Amino acid sequence: MSLAFENSYAQLPERFFARHQPAKAPAPQLIRLNGELAGNLGIDPAWLESPEGIALLSGNDIPDTAQPLAMAYAGHQFGGWVPQLGDGRAILLGELDGKDGIRRDVQLKGAGRTPFSRSGDGRAALGPVLREYIVSEAMAALGVPTTRALAAITTGEMVMRETPLPGAIVTRVAKSHVRVGTFQYFAARQDHEALALLADHVIARLYPDIADSPKPYRALLDTVVTRQAELIARWMGIGFIHGVMNTDNMAISGETIDYGPCAFMDAYHPETVFSSIDRMGRYAYANQPAIAHWNLSRLAQAMLPILGDDADSALAEAQAAIDTFPDQYQAAWLTGMRQKLGLEQAENDDKALADDLLGIMAANEADFTLTFRRLNTVTEDTAADRDNSPSARDLFRDPGAFDEWATRWRARLAREKVDAAARMATMRSANPAIIPRNHRIEEAIRAAENEGDFAPFHALSEALAAPYDEKAIETPYADPPRPDQIVQETFCGT
Repeated sequence: MSLAFENSYAQLPERFFARHQPAKAPAPQLIRLNGELAGNLGIDPAWLESPEGIALLSGNDIPDTAQPLAMAYAGHQFGGWVPQLGDGRAILLGELDGKDGIRRDVQLKGAGRTPFSRSGDGRAALGPVLREYIVSEAMAALGVPTTRALAAITTGEMVMRETPLPGAIVTRVAKSHVRVGTFQYFAARQDHEALALLADHVIARLYPDIADSPKPYRALLDTVVTRQAELIARWMGIGFIHGVMNTDNMAISGETIDYGPCAFMDAYHPETVFSSIDRMGRYAYANQPAIAHWNLSRLAQAMLPILGDDADSALAEAQAAIDTFPDQYQAAWLTGMRQKLGLEQAENDDKALADDLLGIMAANEADFTLTFRRLNTVTEDTAADRDNSPSARDLFRDPGAFDEWATRWRARLAREKVDAAARMATMRSANPAIIPRNHRIEEAIRAAENEGDFAPFHALSEALAAPYDEKAIETPYADPPRPDQIVQETFCGT
């Protein structure tokens, strides 16, 4: 099969990247293929499952139309500045136009050392590849902007981490892999020409509607701020914790990128941290909006040389754009919370109502996902509803605290003009029945690593494809972990 790759990034000057071929995988085998995504990219899924397709997914046979490269970027990692990072284990093959009219990058992650690898081996272990496949595809099904997983393969070799682990590659698909750190890379080098070229590339690739703006670079910054405000609000609405919100892990496209020590909360607490490398809680759940704002400020700082004719005007443009983030985030978050609570009309006390629910959830260690999903069972203040099982009320150690809140909520619902059936449909569409529970992901990884058994991985992936389906709540994947199943830490894949 002939793949018509293009690579607009490869048309930029050589200092933007390093041309590099993937390392050979000795005995690649397909674990899972995303047939729906392959079809949208114009690739025959049956061909990708063939030896020729697996050779592409492993980097062993690169089409003539591809121009493999590793992208250069910098970044703040846990607040500390690193002037050069770059794709240390990822190779961008090129771009394909989807049947939906969207052009997407196709990248092999775990494809060997690059000039940006530093001390890394450039490979990926099986566990992180499975985690990225599971979570990125679950996020897509949840309606969250995200990179996608086209395929996962084993390479037929072992990689050294704390212990030898099976090697693997995930084929990642994204609207773009340009990051905040990409702009920082050129700003740190005072390469103003490159900053303008990069901004022009992003506008042409992602946001062509702003190309004719009187101030296209300011319009680009405004657009990225809006996309990030909406994205982080979506994360917060489903209890997602990224784990490594470094500036090199924030995509200009507004997609969630780099699923390392990410996790979804079970019991709700705003200070929840899973990442083993986030020892100070910088990227805790509740900190994510503020960190996004901080990261965007670093983007604005990097773009100063192209934002205005002089330093004062550039700073004014940057500050004006960044200052809109808190209000945009709060508006997006509150819109999402109203949907989760079944509220269509806006009232001034809605934020307090949502905050108070979260407060009693934290005090009672109530499960985040199930509490919101089960709110439909307590919309009416009747004994029959209270006796129904399972109920949101059952998730609270102090049911009285929930009852007090629910009385206020029912009074608020009574002022709505939407009928009960429409309200319940809205709530079901906003509150997933299942999420990628940490203990289920770990079960799938352990089975694959220790026994070569991918059945749990496949079953979990299939279950997560329909997270809002009412039938999903009846599956074991909806259940929170038992005490002996609780995952306390998640780990970076490098």
